[in-house]
Amino acid sequence: MPQAELLSPASKSLVRLRVNGTDYPLEFEPRTSLLDALREHLGLTGSKKGCNQGACGACTVLVDGERILSCLSLAVQYEGREITTIEGLARDGELHPLQAAFVEHDGFQCGYCTPGQICSALGMLHEFRDGLPSAVTPDMAAHAIEFSEAEIKERMSGNLCRCGAYNGIYEAIREAAGSEVAP
Repeated sequence: MPQAELLSPASKSLVRLRVNGTDYPLEFEPRTSLLDALREHLGLTGSKKGCNQGACGACTVLVDGERILSCLSLAVQYEGREITTIEGLARDGELHPLQAAFVEHDGFQCGYCTPGQICSALGMLHEFRDGLPSAVTPDMAAHAIEFSEAEIKERMSGNLCRCGAYNGIYEAIREAAGSEVAP
């Protein structure tokens, strides 16, 4: 292969992403992460680039209601799927119930991790309601899983908060779990 071909940029792909209910035709390199597509191509900067290695959860978004780490995901994988970011949760100027619970319970300090925490919590609540067990679920065959402190902490363990606002985060999730919190 000639040297010029090795150094040339990757070809660009035309991809239609559906983000927060709106379709966007975008052109970018196939190796562009979903996080970079959201932040750099759509200007949706709520999802944060923390570690860029999938270890902190700051980039968590929802895809078809399931939480994913957008820094580890290629944007081209999500064509035709519904992507929800923190910007897509509020409706008509009203905070989503989980966002309001985070405010009420001081579930943030600096706020950097908060968008990922909230999106992860929503995904976690859906997993729980669908009966998906976690590593601490005592009976994997049980029809009902207790929404315990251990379950919440285990299911949210992939989202780090450097400020240590975990008590507020936990209380916000507990409150929101009692209400209907679909995105």
